Amino acid sequence: MQISNEPRKLEGRSVTSILEVANVFSGERSVLAEFDFLIEAPNWTRDGRQLIYNSLGRLYTFDLTSRESEIVYSGYAIRCNNDHVLSPDNSLVAVSHHTNEDGQSRIYTFPLKGGNPILITPMAPSYLHGWSPDGNTLAYCAERNGEYNIYTIPVNGGIETQLTCTTGMNDGPEYSPSGKHIWFNSVRTGLMQVWRMNTDGSEQVQMTFEESNNWFPHVSPDGEWVAYISYSKSDVSPSDHPANKNVEIRVMPTRGGKFHTVVKLFGGQGTLNVNSWSPDSKKLAFVSYRLQE
Repeated sequence: MQISNEPRKLEGRSVTSILEVANVFSGERSVLAEFDFLIEAPNWTRDGRQLIYNSLGRLYTFDLTSRESEIVYSGYAIRCNNDHVLSPDNSLVAVSHHTNEDGQSRIYTFPLKGGNPILITPMAPSYLHGWSPDGNTLAYCAERNGEYNIYTIPVNGGIETQLTCTTGMNDGPEYSPSGKHIWFNSVRTGLMQVWRMNTDGSEQVQMTFEESNNWFPHVSPDGEWVAYISYSKSDVSPSDHPANKNVEIRVMPTRGGKFHTVVKLFGGQGTLNVNSWSPDSKKLAFVSYRLQE
């Protein structure tokens, strides 16, 4: 969730960013582009023509036909992290931007075609993850009084509502397409696992029970599948989702049941932080990384 203006490195070697797409049923992978600097967290636009990613504090559009990137003008919001979400009609984008005043993350919105940002969450740190299907509410993870919990707020700002209240990390809240549920990840049972609750915070139900740490559930547009990124429990502490790890992208039915692994890759932080399902619910966009020689 932090911003770096330097290339990502591991053991003194720089890391190449690889923008990819995978078929969630066959596992077939296609490389769209490679970058010798850090890019993260692609969103797929509703029309299927573009991806949105962040790089070094700014947002970019990536045209899937021309394979060219273009910067999105965002006024003073030039320290955006990998928490960015498109509005249901794709007219706006909400971001987590680290403000100049104190360097902490707050949520802003601005037009996807470019424009000046509007502050939504004066309190910090706040890390965006979800936008309700009716366009009226944002869901986010926030630290308040030393604990990370799930909150919602009206899209134009106002009073925030706390939905979880447990010790330890709760993160990654995202609405189901029906608007009935919010999916999130929580460490409350030991390892980080995927959970689901009603949008008012009631009926919080654990959905994965794996011997791994599972982060950032993303529901497919048809509401049938949920994708998430999985770390080995021996590689990370349950409340951490670092970069430069061997991870898996997994998919399971939203009704619950057995997962299947779509791809294994070198990545983690920046790979799948935001919803990157294709509009037809058949593919996922993601970023893998490779150590440069």
